[in-house]
Amino acid sequence: MKLCIIGAGYVGLPLAIEFSKFYKVYCYDVNSDRINQLKKGIDINKQFKTKQILKKNIIFSNKEKILENNNLFIVTVPTPINKNKTPNLNMLKKASILVGKFITKNSLVIYESTTYPGCTEEFCVPILKNKSGLKFEEDFDVAYSPERVNPGDKKNTLKNITKIVGANSQSTLRKVNKLYNLICKSTYKVNSIKIAESAKVIENTQRDLNIALVNELSVLFNRLNIPTNEVLKAASTKWNFHYYKPGLVGGHCISVDPYYLAFRAKKENYFTKLILSGRSFNESMAKYVSSVTTNLLKKNNLNLAKSKIAILGFSFKENIPDYRNTKILDIIRELKKKNVKTFIFDSIVNKKEIKKKYNLDISDFSKINKNSFDVIMLAVSHKIFKKSLGFYDKLYRDQDKKIFIDLKNNYSQKKFINKNYQYFQL
Repeated sequence: MKLCIIGAGYVGLPLAIEFSKFYKVYCYDVNSDRINQLKKGIDINKQFKTKQILKKNIIFSNKEKILENNNLFIVTVPTPINKNKTPNLNMLKKASILVGKFITKNSLVIYESTTYPGCTEEFCVPILKNKSGLKFEEDFDVAYSPERVNPGDKKNTLKNITKIVGANSQSTLRKVNKLYNLICKSTYKVNSIKIAESAKVIENTQRDLNIALVNELSVLFNRLNIPTNEVLKAASTKWNFHYYKPGLVGGHCISVDPYYLAFRAKKENYFTKLILSGRSFNESMAKYVSSVTTNLLKKNNLNLAKSKIAILGFSFKENIPDYRNTKILDIIRELKKKNVKTFIFDSIVNKKEIKKKYNLDISDFSKINKNSFDVIMLAVSHKIFKKSLGFYDKLYRDQDKKIFIDLKNNYSQKKFINKNYQYFQL
């Protein structure tokens, strides 16, 4: 069997590597730079080492020709949102058109891209039918198996997760289930594609709502001068309390999936009450952090226009280069509105790419200057930032006016008090 994966990113590459242990895998991506890097064994996402990528059974290409004579396609393209917070299905549409050009009788197309319930059958299948001229369920079949990639997570990898599988028929379901059982610890069969789509989209919606709750609690407790992390630790001693930490919610899943679900609900004339309110509150956190920061500057009689803030971290999550939907960018933009100068340090992200995309200069943390800043903002918990407060002491311009914004709750409040800091923790 010839297997072709559409997309060589965070989802597609792990699939290619695992399936190459059993099949010849053709991994297609429109991004020629990405393909050229993978051909050299370079993964800028830092998921895999060179020897894992350079396997004889994997062929990387940006040429459509590799899709010829193929009867199994797995689509893993990104599904972001538009500026108006509606689903952006452009890449999914292009991938479906591409696959539709090459499917033949008895082909199977599996979608892994995150979508709203019904998208696979109502949006993708008509494209496949139209482009191929084939009949759905008679000539070709479709399945859905939502990705569960957690960037930077070395424990819950593709091999170790439970893979949900849904298909258009029981026979197809058995085939897809057998396929994923080769590479995953376990699988979970569901009775329809829509159930599989729904399960995926609510996984991250639930997390988003839970984080929104603790974010709102954090705002409240900060007004009451009560340490949020200590409240959460105390509450978590109860057996059925679910521990979530407050924080910025970015990335390609949690900050996106709720909009997909709300979009589908709206098509049914149902306007969600909780889902988007939680999303809205999480979106407001960057503005809240900016406001707290400028208030601390004013409290210390520091001129906003002359102040300098060192922001540590730009990616949406610790120890990975992925900066999709990073809320650090929102904080920078909010501070810029108030004429506050920000200096960003991140040794992991692609600095040239970010400069081109956002016109932002990012420096290596090793190049941070001493005696230069009024505020240190720990925005992302990269390992390299885990220093003693004594290290950060040396970065301030005025030892009597030290402001530390700890968005990751990495330090105890007692340490800040003992070292005479003005501090803020979520």
